[in-house]
Amino acid sequence: MPRFAANLTLLFKELPFLERFEAAAEAGFKAVEVLFPYDDAAQLVTRQLTANGLHMVLINTPPPNYTGGARGFAATPNGQARFQHDFKRTLRYAQEFKASHIHIMAGKAEGLVARKTFVENLKWAAAHAPRQSLTIEPINTVDMPGYFLNSFDLAADILAEVGAPNLGMQFDAYHADRITGDILDCWAKHRHLVRHIQIGGIPDRHEPIRGEFDYPAWFRQLDLEGYNGWVSGEYHPRGRTSSGLGWMSAVKC
Repeated sequence: MPRFAANLTLLFKELPFLERFEAAAEAGFKAVEVLFPYDDAAQLVTRQLTANGLHMVLINTPPPNYTGGARGFAATPNGQARFQHDFKRTLRYAQEFKASHIHIMAGKAEGLVARKTFVENLKWAAAHAPRQSLTIEPINTVDMPGYFLNSFDLAADILAEVGAPNLGMQFDAYHADRITGDILDCWAKHRHLVRHIQIGGIPDRHEPIRGEFDYPAWFRQLDLEGYNGWVSGEYHPRGRTSSGLGWMSAVKC
């Protein structure tokens, strides 16, 4: 069975943020991810991780939470100084949490200049933090209009161009379905680049069960293939989070 993590930005939202760690541990999770953990002091988050025996899998850059602002800007031309400044801050948080991965968000941009900017920023980040695993994630443009990294093939090309051993792909099955219409084919093509997986119900991004995609079968496939990363539940619960966690045990069937 894969190792499951909880995205505490979306799950257990019925609780205050710092109380979600205990709820996740009580639900059986051994790891969590937080998209933008910058509203609380890093030490408070670390205390919750330690107290509940949880591992931090992933955090996003840039800080702060992008609500109402830019959804990343690593591909935004003329923003290199801002990117470097904010990446350093994210890195300090990641080191405090002992986070496995930092997801570098490309942001809203287009064209060859944006691609060049993204590549240059990724090269700089990978060299600046050679011991830190970094990821990039293709995101569909229905959920995020104008997002630069909106193709798995583009992500693969950029990873090859950057050529950094500490940079890989983040595979969100929900986005893979939105972008390609075929999760399994997309996975087969790019799995050698993947460091982290996220899941959500197809097509509605609720609980990853009883939808159009057979997650239990895919989980068994991941085991057979020897995938040893985390699989994080990143979805919008239909109700209370604890009432919809049957997908974690469905894989045993």
